[in-house]
Amino acid sequence: MGKIYVCPTPLGNLEDMTLRVINRLKEVDFIAAEDTRHSIKLLNHFEINTSMISYHEHNEMSRSEEIIERVKKDEDCALISDAGMPGISDPGQILIKKAIEENIEVEVLSGGSAFLLALVASGFNTDRFVFEGFLPRKSGEKIDRLIELKEERRTLIFYEAPHRIIKTLNNIQEVFNNREISISREITKKFEEHIRGSISEVIDKLNQGTVKGEFVIVVKGYEGIIEEKEEISIEEQLKIFLEEGHSKKEAVKLTTKKLNARRNEVYQKSLEI
Repeated sequence: MGKIYVCPTPLGNLEDMTLRVINRLKEVDFIAAEDTRHSIKLLNHFEINTSMISYHEHNEMSRSEEIIERVKKDEDCALISDAGMPGISDPGQILIKKAIEENIEVEVLSGGSAFLLALVASGFNTDRFVFEGFLPRKSGEKIDRLIELKEERRTLIFYEAPHRIIKTLNNIQEVFNNREISISREITKKFEEHIRGSISEVIDKLNQGTVKGEFVIVVKGYEGIIEEKEEISIEEQLKIFLEEGHSKKEAVKLTTKKLNARRNEVYQKSLEI
C-alpha cells in the first residue's frame, strides 16, 4: 500500500515552508488540498507540479473513501489545508481516522499551527493549556460552553472569525468577567498583531480600528477559589441563573443541563417562580 503524509503549510509567510514538506509534495502521486484554487499559488511558488484533488468539509466523507482506495493501490497522498496543520480546525481528521482503521501508514510532518504561536506570544502559562477551537455559533450554545469552562485553571485558546470576534469577546466577558486575554491575528504575515490586556481593553482597541484577519483568542486560566459544589435544588439553580440576567427560557435550558434533570420538571418549577 501507499502512504498518507500530513503536510503543514505556512500560516502566511512562505519562508516558513520546510524543505521536507516541499520535497514530499513533489514526490507523492497526488495532493489532497482543502482549496485547490488557494493551494495552486503555493505549489507554483515552489515549482511543485503534483496533481491535486479537493478535500474540504463538504466532501470529506466521500473523498476520504476515494483517497483510501487510491492509497491501497500503492499511491502516496499528501494532505494539506489552506494554512497550518491539517486536522486542527481544518479538514483531515476523518481521512486520518479511516487510514488508521485500514492499517494505512500516516506520517505527520512538522510545522506550525496558529494556536501554538499565539499561546507562546500571550505570555500566559504554557505548561498546561486547553485548545477549544471555534466556539458554537449560536449565542445560547456559546454561553453554555463558556459556563462549562469558566473555572478552568489551564490557559484557554479559541479561534474566531473577524465578523464574530467582538460579539464573542463580549460573551466571554459576560461569563468570565474582565479577565486578562491576548488576541493574535495575521500571524507570520506583514501585519501580524498581538493585543494584550483585560477583555474590555482589548474590545476598546478593536473598536478603534478595522477588524480583519482570523483571530486566536488566548484567555488566562481561572485563578479564583473553586468552592465545593453542594447539592442544589432545581428552584435554587433556576433563581441563580435568573439573577445572573438569563431569560426564563435560558435558565430552564441551563438548569436542565447543569443538574442533569428532566426538562419538563425544570419547566414546571420555573412556572412556580
